Amino acid sequence: MAGECVPEGPNLKEMGEEELWELINDNRHRISLGVRPCILIPYLRQVKVLTEVDEDEILSCHNLTNRCMRTSYMLDLLRTQGRNGAIALLEGLMIHYPTLYTQVTGRKPSTEPSRFSGLIKYSELTEYLIRAVTGMQTELQEARNEAGKMGARCSFLESEVRQLMAQEEKSRHLQTENERLQRHLSSLQRDVTKLKDEKCDLYIRYTAAIEEKSAINGRLHDLNLQVYQLQTELQSIQMENEFHKQRSLRSVFPSQTPQLQEAHKDILQQDLAEAIDSQVELAEHLKNYREENEKLLRDKQGLVDQTEALSLQVQQLSLDCKMQQQKSTVVQSQMKELQVERDQAYQSRDDAQVMIARILAEKDTLRSQLVELQEAVFIFQAKRSPRTQLQRSDVENISWESPTSSSEESPLPVRRRLRRMDALNPMSLSSCYSESEDAVPTSVRSKGVEPPSPESLRRRQEVLYADSSLETAETDSLLDDFVCLSDGIEEEQRPRPSFSHGSNSVSLSRTSAPPFLVRTRPKAIRIIGRVLSISLQCEALLSQLTVVGGNKSGVFVHQVTEGSAAHTVGISPGAQIVEVRYEQNSRALKMVLEDSTLEEATWALSQVTGFCHLSLRPRPNDYEALLQQLQNSKTSSGDSFYIRVNISLPADTSGALAVSCNDILHVTNTRPDDTEDLWHASQVHPCQLLDLQSGTVPNYYRAQRLLIQTIEDMSFQTKKGQKVGRVDAQSEQKAVRIVSTGRQGRNPLWVSVEEENTKSTESGPPSPSKSCVTLMPYTLVTPHFPPVCRPILLLPTILGRMLDKKLDSWQGFQLCEPDVLTSSEHAAHIQRSEILEEVEPGGNQCYTLQSVDKVMKKGLHCVLPLGLDCVRRLHRFEIFPIIIFIGLSARNARKLRSKLQRNGQTEEQLLACSKSEEPLLDKLPCLFHSVDPDSWCDQTSLLTSLRTHIWEEQRKIVWMEPDLW
Repeated sequence: MAGECVPEGPNLKEMGEEELWELINDNRHRISLGVRPCILIPYLRQVKVLTEVDEDEILSCHNLTNRCMRTSYMLDLLRTQGRNGAIALLEGLMIHYPTLYTQVTGRKPSTEPSRFSGLIKYSELTEYLIRAVTGMQTELQEARNEAGKMGARCSFLESEVRQLMAQEEKSRHLQTENERLQRHLSSLQRDVTKLKDEKCDLYIRYTAAIEEKSAINGRLHDLNLQVYQLQTELQSIQMENEFHKQRSLRSVFPSQTPQLQEAHKDILQQDLAEAIDSQVELAEHLKNYREENEKLLRDKQGLVDQTEALSLQVQQLSLDCKMQQQKSTVVQSQMKELQVERDQAYQSRDDAQVMIARILAEKDTLRSQLVELQEAVFIFQAKRSPRTQLQRSDVENISWESPTSSSEESPLPVRRRLRRMDALNPMSLSSCYSESEDAVPTSVRSKGVEPPSPESLRRRQEVLYADSSLETAETDSLLDDFVCLSDGIEEEQRPRPSFSHGSNSVSLSRTSAPPFLVRTRPKAIRIIGRVLSISLQCEALLSQLTVVGGNKSGVFVHQVTEGSAAHTVGISPGAQIVEVRYEQNSRALKMVLEDSTLEEATWALSQVTGFCHLSLRPRPNDYEALLQQLQNSKTSSGDSFYIRVNISLPADTSGALAVSCNDILHVTNTRPDDTEDLWHASQVHPCQLLDLQSGTVPNYYRAQRLLIQTIEDMSFQTKKGQKVGRVDAQSEQKAVRIVSTGRQGRNPLWVSVEEENTKSTESGPPSPSKSCVTLMPYTLVTPHFPPVCRPILLLPTILGRMLDKKLDSWQGFQLCEPDVLTSSEHAAHIQRSEILEEVEPGGNQCYTLQSVDKVMKKGLHCVLPLGLDCVRRLHRFEIFPIIIFIGLSARNARKLRSKLQRNGQTEEQLLACSKSEEPLLDKLPCLFHSVDPDSWCDQTSLLTSLRTHIWEEQRKIVWMEPDLW
C-alpha cells in the first residue's frame, strides 16, 4: 500500500552506477535499520555479487557487534561490485522488503520478470521466488504455532504467578502477624521486667521493716532495763530512809537540849520531802516508759500485719511471673511455626522462579534450534542448484560416503561452519568462541566503514588457512586423549564419527558399526587444566586421603590410603579438588572447594559419607611447587588472605597474638599443627604489604562465639552501670565492631554449600557446629594503592564545614566546588550515579564526580564539604577519600563557641552531630582515622595535628571490604 501512495519514480535500468549508489547512500540509515543481512544474502549470493567469504565475514565477524553494523558492512562490500551490486541490492529489497523498496526508489514493487535487471536467469529467478515464498509461508506457520505454544505457556505462567502472588500475600500477612506477636512479646517482657522491679522493691522494703523491728525490740529491752534499775534504786533509797529515821530516833539522848532536837527534826523533814519528790519523779518516768512500751507494741503489730500483706503480694507476683513465662513460651512456639511457614513460602517462591528461568532457557534453546534449522534448509536448497554444486565441487569437504580422507585432492582447507552471533543466547557465545576461535587473530578483519582492499582479502585467505591448521591440530590433540573400544551394538540410523590416527583427516561412515569413545584414566590424569568427575562409594572420605594447600594455591590430594575406594577409582596425589557432591538426609548437596581454605576443605571432606562425586583438576606442577615451598619453609600452607578484625583479643602465654578492633591481619595458615580452632596470622605494615609480628588467633567460629560473649558482657555491664548511676562507656567504646552479612557468594572464610535441586546457597554449613549467625568477627579486605592525592572528608559535618575553608588556604589543598547542571545533565548524571550530593534539595547545583576528579588530576587534595553518604559513591569509581573523625568533648566545644555562633549553631548541636555520626563510621567498608579529643585544645592545634594525620593517611594502604549483602 505504500507503493500506491508514492508516484512512479525513474527507471532503474536507465540510471548509471553513481546515480544508483547516490540513491542508496541517501537512504543508507533507513536500510541499515530495517534490513537483516541474513535474509538478503541468499539472493545476493544467487546473483554472484557476494561470495561465501563475504557471507562468513558479514555474519561471523567479532567487530560487527549489531545488525546495523553488519548491514552497513554488506553495503560496503556491494559498493565494490559497482552497478551490479546496487541493482542486486534493490532487487533483493523489492522481493523481501517491498515497503522499504518503495521508500528508497519511489517505485511500486513487482515480481514481474521485466522489472528485474537480468543478473539472474528467468528459471533461476522463478525457482528462487518460489523457494522464498515457500520458506516465508513455512516460517509464518511455524511462528504461528510457536506463538500459540508461547501463549499457552504464558497463560500457565500467569496462573502460577497469580498463585505465587497469593502465597506472597499470605506470607506478608504472616509476617505482619509475626511482627504484631513480637511487639506483644516485647510488651509482655517489659511488664515482666516491671513486675520484677516491683518485687525487688518489695523485698527491699520488707528487709528494712525487719531491721526496724529489730531496732525497736532492742530499744524496748533497754527501756525495760532502765525501769528495773530505777525501781531498784527507789527501793534502796526508801530502805535507807527508813533505816536513818529509826537510827535517828534511837540515838537521841535525854541530855540533849531541846534546840538540838528541833534542828534534827528539821533535817529529817527536809530529807523526807526530798525523798517524796524523787519518788513522784520516778513514778512519772515509769509512767512514760510504760506508754512508750505500749506504743512500740502497737508499732510491732502494724509491722507484722504489713509483713503478712507483703508476703501475700510476693506470692501473687510469683504466680503472675509463672503465667507470663508460660505465655511467652507459647508465643515463641507460635513464632517458630510462623517462621517455618514463612521459610516454606520463600522456598516455593524460589522454586517457581527457578521454573520460570528454566522455561525461558528452554525457549531460548528452541529459538536457537529454529535458526539453525532455517540455515540448514537454506544450505540444503542451495546445494540442489547445479551451479552451486559446480562451484562447491572445487572446495575440500569431509566425505560422508567413503572412510578415506580427501586432503590430497585439494589444497584448500576445510571451511568451518557459519555462526550467527546474536541469534543465540549471548551467554553461550563465550564458551563457543573459547572452544574454537581463541587463536584466531581479529586484526585482519575490517573494522571501518571503508570497502575491503585486495590486501585485506589476501590476509583473509591466510587467516582461513591458519584456522584450518589450528582445527586439525586441536582434533589430533583431542584424539590422543581417547581410546577406541568396540561397543557391540550397531546403530545404523545414527551415524557416529570414526577417527583415523594414520592421517590428519576425519571421516564418517553410515554403514559400519561406530566405535565407543572411552577416556583412559592415565591419559586423563595427564591432561592439565581439565576437570575430571569421579564417583565412588566410601564410608568416610577424609579417612582415605589427606589434603594440603589452601585458598591461594588450591586444595590438593596429598596422600591416598592404598586399597581404599579412593585409591581404587584412581585418585592420586597432585589432583586439585574443585567440587564435592554427595547426599545427606535425602538432600543432594554440592560444596565448591576451588578457593576455600584448608580448614574449610578439611571440614567439608569430613562431612562426605556414602556415594559421592569428586571433581578433580590435575595440576602436578603446581602441587610439586607447593610441596617444595612447604619443605623449604617458605610457607606454612597454601592459605593467604587478609582480614579486618572486628573484636579486641588479648594476648596470652601460648603465643596468641594481641589484636585490637579494626586491625588488619594476614592469615597464612588456617590449620597450624592440625589444630581446629586457631589460625596463624601476622600483623600487616600500614604502608607496605609486609608481615610484622605473628602469632595465633581464634578461627572464624571460635571468634564468633567470643564476639557474642563480649556483646553479652557489655550489655550486662551497661545495665549494671545504669542502676548504680554511672556508665563507663569510654573503656568499652571500641571493644567490638558490629558487622552482619547475608552470607551469600564465594568467600574463603567458609565453604559454599548448595542444594542441587533448588540451586540455593545456604548461609553456612549444615552442621550445628558450623551454623552461622549474622555477626562477623572477621571480614575479608583487599588492598588498594591510590596513585594520586586522595580527597579529604572531615567529620563531624558541622566541624568539618568550619575547617574546610582553612584547609583550602593551605598549599596542596583545594575545596570542591559545586557544578551548575541543567535538567537533562542532572538526569544523565543521576543515571550514571555521578552526583555525590546536592547543595539544596531539588536545586541545580550539585557536587559531582567530575569536580572531584578535576581537582585530583591537578595533584591536589580535594576537600569535600559533604557527608558520609558520598563515601560509597566515590568507592564505586575507585576513589578512596581520607576520612578523619575529630573527637569532641564539652571542653573542646566551649573553645569553639564563638565560631559556632558565627555560623548560627550551638555547642549542643555540635555534640549531638558528633554523637549521631560516630556510630555510622563502623558501617563503612574502609578504615578511618579518629583524632583523640585530648590531643587538641583550640583550632590552631587542631589544624596542626590534621596536617600530620593527612600526610600519614596518604602513605597508608587502603583496605576495602566487599559488599556483604
